[in-house]
Amino acid sequence: MAAHELILTVNEKGGHLYEAMMIFKFAKPLAWLLLAFIICVTVSPIGERPDTVTMVDVDRAVAYLLLGLAFALAYPKQWKTVAVLLIVGAFAIEWLQYFAPSRHPRLHDASIKAMGAALGLLAGWVINRWRDTKAPNALPFAER
Repeated sequence: MAAHELILTVNEKGGHLYEAMMIFKFAKPLAWLLLAFIICVTVSPIGERPDTVTMVDVDRAVAYLLLGLAFALAYPKQWKTVAVLLIVGAFAIEWLQYFAPSRHPRLHDASIKAMGAALGLLAGWVINRWRDTKAPNALPFAER
């Protein structure tokens, strides 16, 4: 193989590798920051809660959808464990409202959050599968 062919091959593969590494580089801190933000918003007094953009249930679902997506992209190899933890975690985080005097935990709210997390995890799983078929050698699965 000539030197210019080798460089071209490395550059083509390197582009996919760089893109995959950038997603994984930002997905983990983003996932954990989203989780911290959601916990803070859930247990903070009702007066300090951010204003809703849409209906409250839609805001809850979208927040957990983004959380599920971020965790699925951050930990593609452990998606089953992440799924269990996020769905159970949605109920656990809602339960934490028992310790906030102005908050009232509801099963309905926890269910909306769990469904949002499940949809986000599903979207992340689809993206990970698509990315694996698009560039299967970009980043070895064991390194994720």
